[in-house]
Amino acid sequence: MGDKGGITTRRILLLALVVALLVAALGAVAFAKSGKQSLYLYEKDPATWVIVEDGAWGKLNFKPFKGEYKFVFNGHGLEPETDYTLIYYPDPWPGAGLVCFGDDESNRGGNVHIKEKVDVSGIPFDTNPPFTDENYPDGAKIWLVLSDHVDCGVGMTGWDPTEYLFENNLVTFP
Repeated sequence: MGDKGGITTRRILLLALVVALLVAALGAVAFAKSGKQSLYLYEKDPATWVIVEDGAWGKLNFKPFKGEYKFVFNGHGLEPETDYTLIYYPDPWPGAGLVCFGDDESNRGGNVHIKEKVDVSGIPFDTNPPFTDENYPDGAKIWLVLSDHVDCGVGMTGWDPTEYLFENNLVTFP
């Protein structure tokens, strides 16, 4: 009887493992079909562009939604009570035609939360001459900058990279 119980227990555990793997696989497919993407932004050393250890950082989640993109950005370790703007930055300097995704003031703890819906079809990449983005077609740079250093739709008006968060990798908007 003990042996049969062991076999039954093994079968139940094996079945549970198969079900767990199936659920995980279906969840990954659903995640991929939703179009949801994530991007980490980091404080970087402007001399080397290496991520600053224990520096400020943030995570951007975005996904398509009825012809727009829903963005949620949470930043941490920023200057307290400071206005920040999340932007798409096209190279070269000063980022002519950059697009602002949203802005917010960081709280006393240096955290910022930006939640918006944006029509990214307005991101011109290099399809609207004379505008060009040197990163096209590889992707887009997303930055969190001081709000008073940016003129939305025009470009950067100031430069203090020690106060910004920069993309870890370029993103594309399918």
